[in-house]
Amino acid sequence: MSGWTDFTLALLAFLASHMIPARPRVRAALVGAVGLRPYILGYSLLSVLILIWLVMAAAQAPYVQVLPPHAALRWAPALLMALACPLIVAGMSVRNPLSFGGLGQGDFDPGHPGILALSRHPLLLALMLWSLAHLLANGDLAHVILFGGFAAFSVAGMALIDRRKRRMMGAEWDRLAGNTARLSLRGAAALLRPHALIGGAALYALLFALHGWVIGLSPVPL
Repeated sequence: MSGWTDFTLALLAFLASHMIPARPRVRAALVGAVGLRPYILGYSLLSVLILIWLVMAAAQAPYVQVLPPHAALRWAPALLMALACPLIVAGMSVRNPLSFGGLGQGDFDPGHPGILALSRHPLLLALMLWSLAHLLANGDLAHVILFGGFAAFSVAGMALIDRRKRRMMGAEWDRLAGNTARLSLRGAAALLRPHALIGGAALYALLFALHGWVIGLSPVPL
């Protein structure tokens, strides 16, 4: 299988794995069949596996330079992922009726939105940071398509989810979303909470340790 064929198949698999379960009827059927938590965990695992495949396929695709390389930009992933990791932990630790549901206990309190004051879509925001960081560090055609597509997917996804949720929830969306934002720095303090800092540091260390083994490149560009 050629490098471009494998990359194309991995990219199509990634798009399908996100577009099909996003349909309300499909998601409702899956959640009804296995339960919310098993669905979130299973879907997260599948997404990670497909993502690893896609990243590895991009690394094997023929090299076509698009952006000129710069040594300083190679540090972008190591630095920006230090922000994305606590964002992922904070996003997964709350119940989120306005975007991808987290694993938090209890109902969402619109008076104390936590990380949702920073963004109603913390996981998409983390994906955008990851995408931009790796786009800066990798300027060949396959990686520009990969990470540029992820960044665009993240931004468009925020708008699409807001539109769909507002249509589905009506006045309830206005009540729940009143103290949240698509992106606002006023909620950044949620990233400093102990569970976000500790969990984010642990996730960062895990990704750091696995990066060379899974991707084949050290995350430290020395």
